[in-house]
Amino acid sequence: MTSAARPRRDWAPRLWHGADLPAWLRLLARNHFAVQPPCWHIAAVTCAASVLNTTLRVVSEACYGGRVARTPIREAPLFIVGHWRTGTTLLHELLILDPRHTFPNYYQCFSPHHFLLTERLFPRLLWFLMPSRRPMDNMEAGWDKPQEDEFALAALGQPSPYLTIAFPNRPPQDQEALDLERLPRRAREAWKRAFLAYVRRLTFKDPRRLVLKSPTHSFRIPTLLELFPDARFVHIVRDPYTVFPSTVNLWKSLYRNHGLQVPRFGGLEEHVFRTFNHLYEKLEAGKRLVAPDRFHEVRYEDLIANPMTGMRQLYEGLGLGGFDEAGPRLRKYLEEHAGYQTNRYPSLAPELRAEITRRWGAVIERYGYGQEAAAAS
Repeated sequence: MTSAARPRRDWAPRLWHGADLPAWLRLLARNHFAVQPPCWHIAAVTCAASVLNTTLRVVSEACYGGRVARTPIREAPLFIVGHWRTGTTLLHELLILDPRHTFPNYYQCFSPHHFLLTERLFPRLLWFLMPSRRPMDNMEAGWDKPQEDEFALAALGQPSPYLTIAFPNRPPQDQEALDLERLPRRAREAWKRAFLAYVRRLTFKDPRRLVLKSPTHSFRIPTLLELFPDARFVHIVRDPYTVFPSTVNLWKSLYRNHGLQVPRFGGLEEHVFRTFNHLYEKLEAGKRLVAPDRFHEVRYEDLIANPMTGMRQLYEGLGLGGFDEAGPRLRKYLEEHAGYQTNRYPSLAPELRAEITRRWGAVIERYGYGQEAAAAS
């Protein structure tokens, strides 16, 4: 069954279920409470959850706040960057197999206020709410599986472009929070404090090196270096002619499954076109700030064709060491997932393909996909 054909799970966890009451009310107010009737049940559950999250946040802060604030971050995070649907999730899955690495899981991203207090209990009680597969690509899901920390930032009430998912029929929200540079100074400093506090909570839970994956971090390398001067980055890139339909499908899936409106998808393709160019503009500028031995690039197609070689090159390029110890786990994972099939999309219409070439041509040529497209034709 394709992702577009999967039924919506009405009582599955939503992104907003982890928000506290102030963040939830701000989200509703800025969108004029424009929740549509088919989504009222999501809003009702979120109202109740936000009150509970607020209470648990206070208790968690009382129990753990002082110790978390004193927690040192001994290993700067490893950030996986790249556009949506380029293989960032696969790379995340591979890197966290290293026993020296840890990651934020679904529960920690969907309950960022109080996971230190509740993670031992709530996932066990609520196991039946979590689907076993992600709706957009059929990859494994579960409370203990790795997830994007951008979802945690949205639930923490920080500016996030992912708030667009809640009200998809309104203009895109918080686009200035992509690179953070256009945020007012006070809001930017608040974002930095919130992100650092979240990383400290994760580190208090598990002191190993964090591997963080979010396409939004592709825009934010300067800010991330302010917080973590020794951070490492790995950028994964994929054929843009595949990325375009896959990204459109991703947003449609998120709007359908997590939105508080019945989505019309107006302007979605234009949004994908513009965001892609913005991402690569900021990524190119950001990577010039990073030492060569702290930034590594990999092509998705090369990683899929020879994953062990690709991962060895990544370890060597970033000076991670320890590949011989991580290698057996990587090999076992690859054997267990050998039958996984990525989503398949209809061939691009000639007009759309030409438009992708026209608007994304610089990136297509930079990473060698123009030559491959010409050879294939």
